Amino acid sequence: MRKVDLCSVTEGTEVILATSSDEKHPPENIIDGNPETFWTTTGMFPQEFIICFHKHVKIEKLVIQSYLVRTLRIEKTTSKEPLDFEQWVEKDLVHTEGQLQNEEIVARDGYATFLRFIIVSAFDHFASVHSISAEGLTVSSLP
Repeated sequence: MRKVDLCSVTEGTEVILATSSDEKHPPENIIDGNPETFWTTTGMFPQEFIICFHKHVKIEKLVIQSYLVRTLRIEKTTSKEPLDFEQWVEKDLVHTEGQLQNEEIVARDGYATFLRFIIVSAFDHFASVHSISAEGLTVSSLP
């Protein structure tokens, strides 16, 4: 089995929910592979989005590129539907003016069918997520 970017649209991954959407910066931009695009929040926190893998995966490493995110919580589930999430990771990120935040998370117990990313707080009224990549393996298809 080879490791792939499980969050790539070429793997069939989708953003199935986002609590805010700007037509110029939709949530699909998070996983489109284009470094020039991003999803932006539209004020008020928390904000969240859910990524659906459409299969059981084992995530070994997550890389998140964002801007102005202060606290990020990541929850996961192995359910067939986006239910019964459990907290997996919570991180306080560092902000450097004019630079993207590049957060690398080495995963433990990274089995999932869905991930929920919750921006708990931000350094400003708005925050953006530029990309999410997840290095790992497909474990099995969903029945």
